[in-house]
Amino acid sequence: MDLSVWVTYLVATIILSVSPGPGVFSSLAAGLNHGFRRGMWNAVGMQVANLALMVVVSVGLGAILLASEALFTAVKWGGVAYLVYLGIVTWRSEPHKFDERADAPQGKDSREVFLKGFLVNITNPKGIIFYVAVLPQFIDVARPQFAQYAILGLTTLVVDVVVMAGYIGLAARVLAVMKDPSHLRWVNRILGGAFVGAGLALAAFRRGHAAAS
Repeated sequence: MDLSVWVTYLVATIILSVSPGPGVFSSLAAGLNHGFRRGMWNAVGMQVANLALMVVVSVGLGAILLASEALFTAVKWGGVAYLVYLGIVTWRSEPHKFDERADAPQGKDSREVFLKGFLVNITNPKGIIFYVAVLPQFIDVARPQFAQYAILGLTTLVVDVVVMAGYIGLAARVLAVMKDPSHLRWVNRILGGAFVGAGLALAAFRRGHAAAS
């Protein structure tokens, strides 16, 4: 793989990762409500989902899913429902002070944060489209493809986890600084509205639009 190709992919991946979307909203909510250490489980869940999507695409199942109207629609509406659900839960969640989060039991809390991150990414059909239609554009078919997919896949995971860690850290800082629970409550409501907005945007998403872009 040429260095220029990899750099182009790296820049594209950074832009996609920092752009507002379900993953960013999920990271902000995790950092705000769980702090940095536990919030990072959200990023881990997201990367496990990314890895799963890469495996699905690498064995050819991604193209089948993309070609099947019924399967694609099922994934899309599952993602819509989950984002709206997260929006409602985040909107209604009661804020906790930073020290209260530190004293909370970690096991179940961490698993829930991990699962939220995983489900946000795995139910987003845009991820399937990215790995099926966009990533292969950076592959040189005249060279061994496995190594190229591994390099691009690792690049995606590293970039995304670093970017999401930044968002989680930013939100965790807000959690540590804010002392008035009413302020945190309003931040939760803003994030809840963002989740619902992302769900509505996903509901309007069409495969034909993605193919044309």
